[in-house]
Amino acid sequence: MPQLTNIITIEATLELVTGLRIGAGDSEMHIGGVDNTVIKHPHTQSPYIPGSSLKGKMRSLLEWRSGAVKEQALGWSDYEKAPEAQKAEVKRILQLFGISGDAKLGLEQIGAIGPTRISFWDCNLNQKWEAQIREDNFALTEVKSENRINRISGVAEHPRQTERVPAGAQFDFRLSIKQLAGDGEDLMATVLQGMKLLELDSVGGSGSRGYGKVKFVNVKVNGVDHQDRFSAVKAFEG
Repeated sequence: MPQLTNIITIEATLELVTGLRIGAGDSEMHIGGVDNTVIKHPHTQSPYIPGSSLKGKMRSLLEWRSGAVKEQALGWSDYEKAPEAQKAEVKRILQLFGISGDAKLGLEQIGAIGPTRISFWDCNLNQKWEAQIREDNFALTEVKSENRINRISGVAEHPRQTERVPAGAQFDFRLSIKQLAGDGEDLMATVLQGMKLLELDSVGGSGSRGYGKVKFVNVKVNGVDHQDRFSAVKAFEG
């Protein structure tokens, strides 16, 4: 198996351009309460973005971009069956995000892909931003009233209240990439393109209704400013 030679860290400020909703999955109904709450830290009640949400959305977007997307995450058989034009991109996705543990692969196949390279941290609110919001007595979330319009009568029906993290909120974003002997710059390039795809699409629920638009600022790689490099990334090239 190839040797682990480095671990690259990408950090940034993830800023909300529009309100973000990642559901908490409430198991109880509260009379007069909000219908759909956002996920919060159980001790501080501060909203956060789970790393799993970012990882799943980035992988999904990269698989769609590759043209090999299917109902389930791509696996070894998809790599084997992929046309030559797709093989390299599918391989990078598998190297970064891994293959299901249910896959029965031989040593040669495992060696070709290697271990999962990318790891995501949960994104907590930026401490300075949160402290300023609390000092100003502003709320960390907002409640948005929504309803459905009857197409025939034009009457609003089924009112509901949805909690969101408001536009302008800032989160600390961090991920790491394991670098193995023989890995090239293409894996890093794919990760940056994945971040760009997140900017072009959305994070969390109701993206088609304008929720969850984000942008990455103050991008750093191993502590070194890479904002200009990230700004120049083209999501659909390479």
